Amino acid sequence: MSAPPSGGGTPIENRRQLIEYFAAGNKPKAAWRMGTEHEKFGFDKKTMKPLPYEGTTGIRAMLEGMTRFGWDPVNENGKPIALLRGKANITLEPGGQFELSGAPLETLHEAADENAQHIDEVKTVAGEIGAGFIGLGFAPEWKRSDFDWMPKGRYKIMREYMPKRGKLGIDMMLRTCTVQTNLDFESEADMVKKFRVSLALQPLATALFANSPFVEGKDSGFKSFRSNIWTDTDPDRCGMLPFVFEDGFGFERYADYMLDVPMYFVYRDGKYIDASGQDFKDFLKGKLAARPGEIPTINDWADHVTTAFPEVRLKRYLEMRGADSGPLPMLTALPALWVGLLYDQGALDAAWDLVKGWSVADHDFLRRETPRTGLATPFKGRPLAELGREAVKIAHAGLRARKRLDAKGNDETMHLAPLDHIVSGGKAMADELLAKWQGEWKGSLAPLFRDYAY
Repeated sequence: MSAPPSGGGTPIENRRQLIEYFAAGNKPKAAWRMGTEHEKFGFDKKTMKPLPYEGTTGIRAMLEGMTRFGWDPVNENGKPIALLRGKANITLEPGGQFELSGAPLETLHEAADENAQHIDEVKTVAGEIGAGFIGLGFAPEWKRSDFDWMPKGRYKIMREYMPKRGKLGIDMMLRTCTVQTNLDFESEADMVKKFRVSLALQPLATALFANSPFVEGKDSGFKSFRSNIWTDTDPDRCGMLPFVFEDGFGFERYADYMLDVPMYFVYRDGKYIDASGQDFKDFLKGKLAARPGEIPTINDWADHVTTAFPEVRLKRYLEMRGADSGPLPMLTALPALWVGLLYDQGALDAAWDLVKGWSVADHDFLRRETPRTGLATPFKGRPLAELGREAVKIAHAGLRARKRLDAKGNDETMHLAPLDHIVSGGKAMADELLAKWQGEWKGSLAPLFRDYAY
């Protein structure tokens, strides 16, 4: 989640402004960047429970401790709830999941360095207060009642609204962690092609990065229980967006989609005002029940855009949202996959060739089945792992074509190494964890926190 919005902005006087908001993301290829966001669970090493907000071993102590590295605190109602440093920020998910939203960077080498530096800083502070952090898609043992809600007004509104729309929304808020990457586009046509390719392949990313097989200490029956969570969170704002594949899709059609997504809040004077379930179209007419007589600003629209959670989300860039969080190498492997597939025209064309014949039923099947069966999912007469090998091969070609070298002369394909290993064996992290849990760990998850914590 982003840090608190700033409020204000230009009043919205016509529908064209909503569309132009997205179009303002168009950038020449030389200006394309990548941003990586990743969440992680913190836990008390003595109790092995999630970190509360307050206390010597708590999230507040983590935030305050991180300021030694040049991070500036962001407060809400007098409490630190985020940190800023340059164009990067650290934010909190509702259950205290610690999230780095990285700066827009030019190369994967820079992204890898940023991720490594962040984990080093987190480990330094966590070690001093008796905490640990681990990257998984879903909390493997903890119940909802084990989590402390973070003191953010936005989350109070969501917490009360979520159960009205699905059974698992609270679990999404408290017990999930993801890694995602944010990528640019050159034009509306470029955005459309990238959106279609990435949305079609998002279930493949779910399978490749599957890392959440446990729920409350047991085999959940899913390789990515995190991904399954989103299927029963809120049908108004989640899912595969079949209209993306229809003729005529573009910025305007996405704006129409966002106008149909019910609101959560309006942000005014440092406070979140509950507008849950209300209609942004009424807001445009000055008839919003939460702010009668008031016309929204473009910043209100930007806030509203963040309240939809499809598998790929459009802002002024595209967000890839289908992957579980994981160990450090996987945090850079995700942007490596998508940069490789989308940032070179030859690779983008090849990736489109993989998916252009798929039907809506194909997309729905993959979204439904891959959380459960991962790379073993049968698709068009073969396991999904075979499609994974093809996609990773295309990503290699795309990264080689970029010719972005590190100080030792290595190109960016080095950051695909974890995925090379996964597709060669057809097994994701979830398969590895299940095998250890069923074997050497003898049904215990204590070794998970010992062996896989950062």
